[in-house]
Amino acid sequence: MKVLKEWGPFVLIILIALLLRIYVWKPVIVEGHSMDPTLADKERLIIVKTVNIKRQEIVVAKEYDRNSGKEKNIVKRVIGLPGDTIKFDADVLTINGKVVEEPYLKDYKAKFSKDKLQETFSYNGFFQELAQNAAAFTISATGETNFTVTVPKGQYFLMGDDRLVSQDSRQVGAFSKKDLVGEVKLRIWPIKKIGTVD
Repeated sequence: MKVLKEWGPFVLIILIALLLRIYVWKPVIVEGHSMDPTLADKERLIIVKTVNIKRQEIVVAKEYDRNSGKEKNIVKRVIGLPGDTIKFDADVLTINGKVVEEPYLKDYKAKFSKDKLQETFSYNGFFQELAQNAAAFTISATGETNFTVTVPKGQYFLMGDDRLVSQDSRQVGAFSKKDLVGEVKLRIWPIKKIGTVD
């Protein structure tokens, strides 16, 4: 009985933490540059498994490689909900006929206007070439600056914030709800950037 009094609260806390880890939250690592500058390669995040997905939230989704059949987790932003009609025209996003601001793109769009991101992408010649050849910051999978997508029912249209580099729904199609692992809530690494993510 004495052991239960001493260790009971500790065991209960561990049990609750394990249950939360299994059913509520999960740590993930950003891989690649598709969410620059919002999220950088190798940053560590906490996601919350959620049922209420909203536009412009950052989520982790399961992507299946069509060639190998392997599954990997990707971090992207929700642009379109089921049934939405999404239109891009010279970097202006319209959803269901209404213009939608994308403040998270402001920095890179300004740099694209300045020098087509050549200085920003100086670490990667392939990225520089992609940007140099692009007529806008957001283009379709085939390079058009004006394109429209209707999101199928039960599906979500996901895009990376670094639109020129990101492989997303433009190339692989929309994602079903069962493929959305959770919503990004917190950045926990690097230490100087700990906090919520927009």
